[in-house]
Amino acid sequence: MKPNEETNPKDNAKMIQIIEGCRMPVKMKYSDDWQLGEILSIKNRDDEQLFYIHYSDCNKRLDEWVSQDRLDLKHVQYPKRETKGSMKNGSRQSSPDRETSSIIDHDDDLNKKIHYKKRKLDISVPSVDDQDSQESAINLPHGASGAVIAPSTSGSLSLNNHDDIITRIKNIEMLELGKHRIKPWYFSPYPIELVSEPCIFLCEFCLKYCKSRTCLKRHIQKCDLKHPPGNEIYRKNSLSFFEIDGRKNKHYAQNLCLLAKCFLDHKTLYYDTDPFLFYVLTENDNRGFHIVGYFSKEKESSEDYNVACILTLPPYQRKGYGKLLIEFSYELSKFEGKTGSPEKPLSDLGLLSYRSYWKETILNILTNLKPGENNEKPQITIHDLSEQTSIKKDDIISTLVTNLNLIQYYKGQYIITLTKDILKQQQKIYEKRKIRIDPKCLNWTVKDWSKRGKW
Repeated sequence: MKPNEETNPKDNAKMIQIIEGCRMPVKMKYSDDWQLGEILSIKNRDDEQLFYIHYSDCNKRLDEWVSQDRLDLKHVQYPKRETKGSMKNGSRQSSPDRETSSIIDHDDDLNKKIHYKKRKLDISVPSVDDQDSQESAINLPHGASGAVIAPSTSGSLSLNNHDDIITRIKNIEMLELGKHRIKPWYFSPYPIELVSEPCIFLCEFCLKYCKSRTCLKRHIQKCDLKHPPGNEIYRKNSLSFFEIDGRKNKHYAQNLCLLAKCFLDHKTLYYDTDPFLFYVLTENDNRGFHIVGYFSKEKESSEDYNVACILTLPPYQRKGYGKLLIEFSYELSKFEGKTGSPEKPLSDLGLLSYRSYWKETILNILTNLKPGENNEKPQITIHDLSEQTSIKKDDIISTLVTNLNLIQYYKGQYIITLTKDILKQQQKIYEKRKIRIDPKCLNWTVKDWSKRGKW
């Protein structure tokens, strides 16, 4: 949909009152496409009005501040008025659109919407001046001043009102981590005195946040870390994995969660990181060990989750590190003698990575099966695949049925049919992926956390 170019938007603005919650076509950045967008917030800057837009049926990382000339004011849809039935205890209840978010994946392999339920955000952040303090401040975007911050029973801070609006608006312009400057995708609850700065500077080894490069230089002179704290449990060539206990290295774990929240929309942050282990992947050079990505897992998971959150930082994406993190999580599950699965819901990019890994791993086993006696066709069960890969049976069945469509019903039994095209495709994928986990380089001891009291 495209507005009439002969109409001056500023003239229309005099006749049309634009408020938060309005929907209208908006011209997308770096494109001539017009996408339906919702105004989440409005602010004034340099005598110009700016509007924070969420594009319908698009991932929230595309949300942005736009000027008025990118709005189609001829097709404004005003928000519906709330009825008495929608009010409860004097507070606004979330509409269905606020309770469930939709993501459209633009990859050909995932051409459908992914729905997930938003979690309640429970957050606590040390202040800039004293990161040992449990007290914290969270910036409130314009239009969300009605939020009330109160202590929760766990000692952390929680958002009581309008928490959905607050977390839907990006609050950080830029992050500098080592030699990389990264534009965040989502809201992250860094202290309020930081988010007003044009850039937040992070120490690439301890992840401490500073409001200026001068402060960072002073910190670097005192910081003696050249790698993440914790034990190095894997090293091959220039890649290493460090295991970090969320209880022993609480400050690092909290800083890592703040950084990860910039790129994981539905991640829930907790002040208490004691129940989690963090596995940080690094690239090594003569300057030290530089963080590439990480995944976390619960020390004890009642549902056999082997990953709670997983992230590859944007400068290192599309280089195979996502699959390497996934492969390493399953390698740990093999050492534990368990099958595992990632905690749901997955982000759109995370789901793509996992589906691709499951597909590649299962096909690699199937294509290398040897015929039985008397040249009988090779046989394997779902249980056998799960035992060899440590992938849960549900994930294997979903991959075979939904993603690969390989299971057929023939003469009273289910069989897996592999075509030559699938075999050729698998061979190309296997050869294309250069970096893999070498189990011989893993130096790790399985711990029984159930016998360690409160860890």
